[in-house]
Amino acid sequence: MVENEARDWAEVPGCSVFGAPCWVSLTTRDVEVAESFYRAVFGWEWQQDSLGDRFRVALADGVPVAGIAAVASMWQMAVTWTPYFAVRSADDTVSRSRERGGTTAVGPISLPPGRTAVLADRDGAVFAVWEGRLVSGWQQWREAAPTFIRLHTRDAFDAAIFYGEVLDWASPHSSCEVNYDGDEVVLRSEGTVVARIHSGAVEAAPDPAVRPHWEVHFAVTDLETCIETARANGGEVIQWERGAQEALLGDPDGARFTVTSKREP
Repeated sequence: MVENEARDWAEVPGCSVFGAPCWVSLTTRDVEVAESFYRAVFGWEWQQDSLGDRFRVALADGVPVAGIAAVASMWQMAVTWTPYFAVRSADDTVSRSRERGGTTAVGPISLPPGRTAVLADRDGAVFAVWEGRLVSGWQQWREAAPTFIRLHTRDAFDAAIFYGEVLDWASPHSSCEVNYDGDEVVLRSEGTVVARIHSGAVEAAPDPAVRPHWEVHFAVTDLETCIETARANGGEVIQWERGAQEALLGDPDGARFTVTSKREP
């Protein structure tokens, strides 16, 4: 029943975002510390998720933009931000991933009003998929929080083939368009850049920032103030040069994310 309702909703004209990023979620150890940090840095408010005390949903101007799951210790998971991609069927997506050398960490499992799974691609970069109604409207979510996500990987072209086949980017049901821009693969959905795939990561590197991974970019109006606020609230500035338009930060629990200066229209 949930599956059919989700597909009917997703096929409404203008709402088909299959294959595109549709959500981001933080896996952490302490939900209160995470709440306090991201409230200070991004101005997010919080509401408890129906899944229980360890789960929260972040709101930006009343729009749900991200989730927090304080299960890193309990489930022995990494402290990290994970992007979710909208799919028609979580089960079919997991099968396609396995057939192409990907691995499955969690699921598919039912989380009403949908189904989800946490996967890793051939080079170990972790991502998740979501089948079902979106927490907030896709365009609202895009405008309220992330600017885009970027995959740092060994070979951008090889990764684009993997994700294109697994997420069905070439399907007539998908809104995604893949282009090449120098050493990057650029994914657009309904004309908006939603993801980039960049070559150069080293699979066996000891530094997790160098190994293949997905990175979430959040748009902010005042980059320098955001950086100083992160520092003042227990965060870490991992990479930033004064005058640059983006900075790689770490929260108090070690989860890394990028803040990008919001460009006015």
